[in-house]
Amino acid sequence: MLRQGPRGDLSRVNSIVTALTATTAVLRIAAFAAAVVVGVVALVDWAVRTRRLNPFGGVGRFMRKNVDPLLAPIEHRVVRAGGRPSSAPAWALVVVVIGSLVLLWALQFLTGQLSAAGDAFALGPRSVLRLVVHWTFLLLEIALLVRVVSTWVRISPYSRWVRWSYPLTEWFLRPLRRIIPTIGMLDITPIVAYFGLSLLEGLVVGFI
Repeated sequence: MLRQGPRGDLSRVNSIVTALTATTAVLRIAAFAAAVVVGVVALVDWAVRTRRLNPFGGVGRFMRKNVDPLLAPIEHRVVRAGGRPSSAPAWALVVVVIGSLVLLWALQFLTGQLSAAGDAFALGPRSVLRLVVHWTFLLLEIALLVRVVSTWVRISPYSRWVRWSYPLTEWFLRPLRRIIPTIGMLDITPIVAYFGLSLLEGLVVGFI
């Protein structure tokens, strides 16, 4: 079997980028349609839960039988957090909207990185090295962002979604904490670290 070589690899990357771009465009429309549908369903379910619609009528029975079981996991979390069960439909809509935005952002991010990789390989080894450096700093910045957001939403640092970020960030956050004082209850160390990483990336890339 003959190897395709660099041009074949670049062609394959470009094909993947094109496919991801088309997929993102389709998913953007699908996400909007899903948000509209979930919004309507959530509004009707909220009306049934708050008895603005007769819970024993045809619509009410349909919602209790088919929709409420799907909302049960969200309702349990809302109640445990001190919220009212009637707000579960609204939170379901929030989950769908945020989930759709995150998915679209992830696809766009992946498309951009693959496109950058194709350009780098086309320009030569120095561009590839610069891309690797950029990806390294990008990983550190993402880990820093995950760690900060996890403290805002109170996710355990031992969660599998969060714990990977601590080894990647603690080595440069710990020394900064010894130098940078907190402002009241606000720890500005992650902010300083983020801008420091951006500055350091620029310096390293500039030397390559």
